[in-house]
Amino acid sequence: MSKKILIIGIQGALARITAELLVKNRPDVEIIGVDSRPVDSVPTRPQLKAMQIKYNRTNFEKLFREHQFESVLHLGRLGHSPAMGNIHKRIDINLIGTNTILELAQKFQAKKVVILSTHHVYGALPDNPMFLREDAPLRASFKYAELRDVVEMDQMCTNWMWKNQNTIETIVLRPSNIIGPQIKNSITQYLKTPYAPLPIDYNPMFQFIHEFDMASMIVNALDKLTTGIYNVTGDDVISLHEAAEIIGAKKILVPIIAVEQLAKFLTPVWKFPLYLIDYIKFPSTLDNSELKKVLGPDQFRFTAKEALELLKLN
Repeated sequence: MSKKILIIGIQGALARITAELLVKNRPDVEIIGVDSRPVDSVPTRPQLKAMQIKYNRTNFEKLFREHQFESVLHLGRLGHSPAMGNIHKRIDINLIGTNTILELAQKFQAKKVVILSTHHVYGALPDNPMFLREDAPLRASFKYAELRDVVEMDQMCTNWMWKNQNTIETIVLRPSNIIGPQIKNSITQYLKTPYAPLPIDYNPMFQFIHEFDMASMIVNALDKLTTGIYNVTGDDVISLHEAAEIIGAKKILVPIIAVEQLAKFLTPVWKFPLYLIDYIKFPSTLDNSELKKVLGPDQFRFTAKEALELLKLN
């Protein structure tokens, strides 16, 4: 009998890559992928069924009732670029939808839930330590209200995780900047945009993880990780200026105040969320020792520099 896995957010590039890895490496699985967006670009595979649904309790309960899911991969968090819709829609999906998914996973006795969060929850602040551990306070929403829902979603999931740790395994992943040919997030667009403003007076260290490595880590979470919060990143760090140089898109070196003004002026066209200004000023780098305790070193195929070089080729 095949083991069933539910992937929420299957239209997203990372979810599609994860599904392909599962199909390749685990022939015993049957994947049901759902998304609130059209799923036309999801590849057709015998082990993978993709469907577009409205994210509400009725539809999710029907899914859980019809399928005995062994695992749930919640990769459907809405991002915070201006292109991703208003805050009310994000709160509805990121908070209300996630709470429903957690309740149903427990009700229908799934064995494991993996939730994709982000390093953005820690915030980018001048007093951040060089490497943030998983128990660091989540301060991203102190300055930017638009990050409130992603912080609250992470906190809700971690609180639920510890409360229910004896009945269901729950894993919260907080990755560094995910980049790759198929990933179209804000930091990728910023680095690849010709003549985007680069702060001359700030040059923080960054961490990057290739989309393939991130998808592999999600697959590993199903088999190898136990209940807990895990920062996901490699050992290497690279400065913002060096990252821009590797990619090769010409930049305009200006003071940070000019970057802020240009970002506000270009937002309707550039789709650059204003909260990312602080992430190109201050460090928000992760300590990965918890991950290495479980999986050991050298879990990633690509270094940050290699991931950036591959992005340049796209």
